[in-house]
Amino acid sequence: MTSNDSKAETAEKIREACIRAAKEGFREASMSGLCTDGAMEAAVSAIQSLDLEKILDDSRESGEVKPYT
Repeated sequence: MTSNDSKAETAEKIREACIRAAKEGFREASMSGLCTDGAMEAAVSAIQSLDLEKILDDSRESGEVKPYT
């Protein structure tokens, strides 16, 4: 595996974690009664609160990425 392959895999894992966090944040906010704009803000906030170091560490250890907030 080349360095570029490893970087691409890491970037993909981070993207997947961001998508999962955004979907979960939006869903929870919508279920709590927030309007669409509020739910979008919650989704963005969920992405911003991701623990990227933990995602990277877990990715190196297991090859998997789990959502972290």
